[in-house]
Amino acid sequence: MIGAIAGDIIGSVYEHFSIKTTDFELFHQASRFTDDTVLTVAVADCIINGKDYAQTLKEYTRRYPNAGYGGNFFQWAFSESEEPYYSFGNGSAMRVSPVGFAFNDLQSVLEEAERSAAVTHNHPEGIKGAQAVAAVVHLARNDYGKRKIKTYIVEQFGYNLDRTTEQIRPNYQFDVTCQGSVPEAIIAFLEAENFEDAVRKAVSLGGDSDTIACMSGAMAQAYFGEVPYQIGEKTRSMLPPELLAVMDEFNRFAGLD
Repeated sequence: MIGAIAGDIIGSVYEHFSIKTTDFELFHQASRFTDDTVLTVAVADCIINGKDYAQTLKEYTRRYPNAGYGGNFFQWAFSESEEPYYSFGNGSAMRVSPVGFAFNDLQSVLEEAERSAAVTHNHPEGIKGAQAVAAVVHLARNDYGKRKIKTYIVEQFGYNLDRTTEQIRPNYQFDVTCQGSVPEAIIAFLEAENFEDAVRKAVSLGGDSDTIACMSGAMAQAYFGEVPYQIGEKTRSMLPPELLAVMDEFNRFAGLD
């Protein structure tokens, strides 16, 4: 979970200022946690405490209203309705990584990922994006090699993972859809040599960099087994105590501490 949050914070500075290189300062004075972090922690809270997804997502958004949410989600979060709005945005995928860490069999991961997504993102692509990210996290933490992970994702979800970050980077633009950002996040992870490399590759694609790095960071943590100490400690120092408390509780719950 710390991997997703680190990716979000590192990518936050570059969300609207694409840099198209892996050579950049990891933490900037303007770095901050965004909606990706807030809603990832909300999903973790739901899992460990059996809370309702819709109600909890609304509660966290109202508690942190200035974290940079998408317009449709923000409107939903402050409405009285708990009906989903058929979104295929990557909000379902950015918040789902706790599911991949918490559940011990793939079918349960896929089912819970759908539940976490469908309260807002009930479009097939919105659900698929969440399931794909959660599945990569689950497979990676259970010692599946990258080739097997890639094969599963391609066969199960139909994403094109045969491109490289070098091929994607020059023409990639801001895209907040699942189908336009989840495959790219997976590719950045698949190419990475370590956690930091995954986040750097994700950010270097440009576009919705905090969300792509959030997704890649979660996958990289699951695969490489840890987040480098300095990155982890800097990330923790940038979170308020209430988010840290939920993250630490989740880590104990999922055996990540």
